[in-house]
Amino acid sequence: MPAFQSYICPMKNTAFTQKHIELGAKMAPFAGYNMPISYTGINDEHAAVRNNAGVFDVSHMGEFMLKGENALDLIQRVTSNDASKLVAGKAQYSCLTNEQGGIVDDLIVYCIEENKTYMLVVNASNIEKDWNWISRFNTKNAEMQNISERTCLLAIQGPNATKILQPLADQDILNLKYYTFTKGTFAGVDNVLISATGYTGAGGIEIYFEDKGDNAMKIWNAIFEAGKTFGIKPIGLGARDTLRLEMGYCLYGNDIDDTTSPLEAGLGWITKFTKDFTARPLIEKQKTDGIKRKLVGIEMTERGIPRHDYLVKDASGNTIGKVTSGTQSPTLGKAIGLAYVDMAHAAIDTEVFVDIRNQPVKAKVSKLPFA
Repeated sequence: MPAFQSYICPMKNTAFTQKHIELGAKMAPFAGYNMPISYTGINDEHAAVRNNAGVFDVSHMGEFMLKGENALDLIQRVTSNDASKLVAGKAQYSCLTNEQGGIVDDLIVYCIEENKTYMLVVNASNIEKDWNWISRFNTKNAEMQNISERTCLLAIQGPNATKILQPLADQDILNLKYYTFTKGTFAGVDNVLISATGYTGAGGIEIYFEDKGDNAMKIWNAIFEAGKTFGIKPIGLGARDTLRLEMGYCLYGNDIDDTTSPLEAGLGWITKFTKDFTARPLIEKQKTDGIKRKLVGIEMTERGIPRHDYLVKDASGNTIGKVTSGTQSPTLGKAIGLAYVDMAHAAIDTEVFVDIRNQPVKAKVSKLPFA
């Protein structure tokens, strides 16, 4: 055994890992990090975010800084959305496309200083992959910095999130518009980026700050002190998944990956053909010719939960697609999922069958978001 132990990569911790353990969180590996899955239970935490406010530690996410006169040019060539539309204080959802028209990753682009300084926020499991991919196209020597290891990220989500946090901020966050951000002092910590973004559909903000000194605990403690009378709760990744699924938001590795086209995934709205980017001609041809499959919402009409990789079939038993994500919706009290299905079966209310333990279970194509 000792001969093999040196090859085992230890799990990484965030600045908040010990706090999660102290609070009794159920911990598990996720993207190489020791992360909280739940504290009081997924349904309870889900409801807390939908109805009030909850705090997610998402410090495992990756952050890259791109700077200099060629930073925007690099972003434009590797991402599908049009980052030239961004001005300072605005953010944009986008994706990196590969040469086959698949998705390397989905990400958020933050414009810190127009035409000069940008921050890209990428998925934790793709940090190295994305860094290498973007670097490959950095032929004009834009300045690139990977600040992932020294950046903390907390997502405070829910309808009461900004009301709870406003007293801690020296800038107006109550009226921060969706996909805009501000920088300033928060809970006595300088240079905090506060962004009206999130992965829950419940409103709220995400805050980025440098992991140095006692910044992490200072901010964590201030948030929970400010939210004490509101009943703010820490939330794990389990509820993050059910919340995003109710909104029909994609999870990289499940609903989108290197083989899925942005158009197939319903991400045509972040795919702009007004500029050149990787595989643009191929994806533009898809748009002209029409796609053969589409990511759709699935709502079970018979008892059963659709799970990742379950087959979707028509009434005759022909395979017409595959489930990518599925759960029991805490808000709706019914089973929902996302699936790629052939275009002939992609219309809303089309009856389909999910193959659950070799039994066809009735479902229908549902409008997104579910809730």
